[in-house]
Amino acid sequence: MAAPLDGIRVLEVANWLAAPAATALMADLGADVIKVEPPGGDVFRQFQLRSMGYDYDFPTNYGFQTDNRGKRSVTVSLDRPGGPDLVRKMAASADIFVTNLIQERRVKYGLTYEDVAAVKPDGVYVSFSGYGTRGPDANRAGFDFAAFWAASGVMGLLAEPDAPPPLCRGGQGDHSTALNILAATLAALRLRDSTGQGQHVETTLQASGMWTIAGDFSAALAARSNAPRISRKAPTNPIWNTYQCSDGDWILLVMPLPFPAYWGRFCAMVERPEWADDPRWNSLPGIRQHTAMLTAMIEPLFAAQPKARWMKKLDEHGLIWAPVATTQEVIANPQVREMGWIAEIDHPEFGKFETLDTPFKIYGSETGARGPAPDAGQHTFELLAEFGIDGDALSELATNGVIG
Repeated sequence: MAAPLDGIRVLEVANWLAAPAATALMADLGADVIKVEPPGGDVFRQFQLRSMGYDYDFPTNYGFQTDNRGKRSVTVSLDRPGGPDLVRKMAASADIFVTNLIQERRVKYGLTYEDVAAVKPDGVYVSFSGYGTRGPDANRAGFDFAAFWAASGVMGLLAEPDAPPPLCRGGQGDHSTALNILAATLAALRLRDSTGQGQHVETTLQASGMWTIAGDFSAALAARSNAPRISRKAPTNPIWNTYQCSDGDWILLVMPLPFPAYWGRFCAMVERPEWADDPRWNSLPGIRQHTAMLTAMIEPLFAAQPKARWMKKLDEHGLIWAPVATTQEVIANPQVREMGWIAEIDHPEFGKFETLDTPFKIYGSETGARGPAPDAGQHTFELLAEFGIDGDALSELATNGVIG
């Protein structure tokens, strides 16, 4: 079977997570992805998973493996004379050029859209950053904690009304943004192929974070007021809320208004049929007035039985719910396994390990994780030979510290 991006070459001049995660998906789709790293490698290679709270000595950074699988690596020093020239030479044969350098560094190294378009006028240039290439924050660095979570408005909405804003999980904003990068790049590639003209794509962590709460922004723009935080003790809907079971596990109920559509079945499930016709909450204003009371009435019922019992009863009554699952529960979930969302990689040094596969399926094509992440500079000489650089020229580049 053919892969969707067979024959497409991608040049990545990027580090950390979002842009490399997007190009890893391009590799999953069959593209030849060349990762340009500084001597010593992408700084994310040295990131310790212990900093995310894991009390375990990992033999490698498995997050780096996920976000850089299936690529080839070349090490080039952009700070050495000739380094930027070498990258532009490679860019001249790439269909897609992806970078997350902040704007002032693109200018410094001659890797702006105009610079790359001069050597590859029919290419797709993908610009990614925390905040964008224009405006007062154009040269501000931004991890997903900062640009996606905090500066986008997401973090400020996630806590209880009087609680401090919570920390996010590392990489969550990056991987959400990677899908935006991929979607925009594929659309631009199609346009390039139909018109023959090069394209310029741009997205940011901040814009991606805003898009994830587009409903809140739609309301905030219309009302010209801040989106409200919601307390689970007084939600807008008592059967769109979390409840703790007797074994300490939590279940999320997700049953939207209008109330009568699910309320009667829910009351039957919790063996409180008399609640269904109570005139205090048989209208939308009544529901909103009594959400705190209803939540307080429901809580002890869930606290009286274990999660497994509630899961069975919720399904028997055709209600919408989900367990608040741990990562290990998700990994063991037969639904996840049946759908093939986890893949196995065979690494020459670390052996076989599991990782997340491409988060979508294209049936009838060859897609998915294709192999481990490369070592830093693993393919430098092989790749430069493909670009017509070998022999004395390679030796000179190595001697001058441009490659290594």
